[in-house]
Amino acid sequence: MAATLSTSDLVITDPTHTPKERLNGFDRWALARIKDERDLPFLYLWLKLGFIVIPFAIAMFVVQSPPWWMCIAYFVVALAVFMPPFILMLHNTSHRRLFKKEYAWMNHIIPWFFGPFFGESPETYFSHHIGMHHPENNLHDDLSTTMPFQRDSFGGFMRYVGRFLSLGLLDLVSYHKRKGRDSLRTRTIVGELAFYAVAIALLFVNTVAALFVFIIPLYFARFMMMAGNWAQHAFVDGADPANPYRNSIVCVNSVYNRRCFNDGYHVGHHVKANRHWTEMPADFIARRQDYIDNDTLIFEKIDYFVIWALLMMKRHRFLAKFFVDLRPEGEKLTVDEIVALMKRRLVPIPAEAPVSATTSMEAA
Repeated sequence: MAATLSTSDLVITDPTHTPKERLNGFDRWALARIKDERDLPFLYLWLKLGFIVIPFAIAMFVVQSPPWWMCIAYFVVALAVFMPPFILMLHNTSHRRLFKKEYAWMNHIIPWFFGPFFGESPETYFSHHIGMHHPENNLHDDLSTTMPFQRDSFGGFMRYVGRFLSLGLLDLVSYHKRKGRDSLRTRTIVGELAFYAVAIALLFVNTVAALFVFIIPLYFARFMMMAGNWAQHAFVDGADPANPYRNSIVCVNSVYNRRCFNDGYHVGHHVKANRHWTEMPADFIARRQDYIDNDTLIFEKIDYFVIWALLMMKRHRFLAKFFVDLRPEGEKLTVDEIVALMKRRLVPIPAEAPVSATTSMEAA
């Protein structure tokens, strides 16, 4: 269901939760196993993946040398249509376990069975996102930090993503070794080796299929996740970079939020990492003054990838058209002031810059 929450002249229409009035057999089966009834949409996504993407992937291997149109169709279906909601399902279930204790083994189905079809090697996402990114909060020890870069520079982004694609795995394994997180280091190595062992073996079975089902999605997903992370942490206040209201952004009322479980509320997610995705709109409304006080960058009806593209093209003034100003009438920023605010938060932040003690984060 969509929210009908409002703040000032902004009405939020992103998804919230309304219990189902009538449960079918699948609902009852799922609710007996999952921890939170609000996560029932994840199980319906499982059905779509199981009946659409997985059979399509199998068909790719059955057909020797799949024709170009079949490869393109698979790319569109698996990566354009289903990869975004899958990754955000993976994201949410990494922060909040999906299944009850007695069905804990089923928590491995998403990363180990579905994950490789969408460019996600089994354990690396959890190890990187939960074990590294959230503890480091986009500061300089974060392996995916955006702070050293001019964040409306295509050249800067290509250096950023190039490092991640070439050395990101080595960096992550070294990070966990340095931090003494042996379990996460082992999980990363095992997951990566398992993925590549299967993918390489399948290259000998059907090269074209293995490329389009496993290899290309791996690099495509990692590129897109880095583009998304770049946009999520593009606007960073160098005077207070540890403050999630000043190092992250928010996207409201977007198709992306409806497809991807309110992922646009990135500030709220960094304030409390395990906040349920259906609670994000109400939390946004409740913290309205915090967003105003911190000059948080909020955008409406666009998503991270549109923001990333506009930054790469340096279309600041066009991007400003989507800016949401929660200030009361008479205090709202002009277009020139919005552009100036954005540009101030796009400049590189050197490693020696002081980090404020302000984090504005709750215990997860």
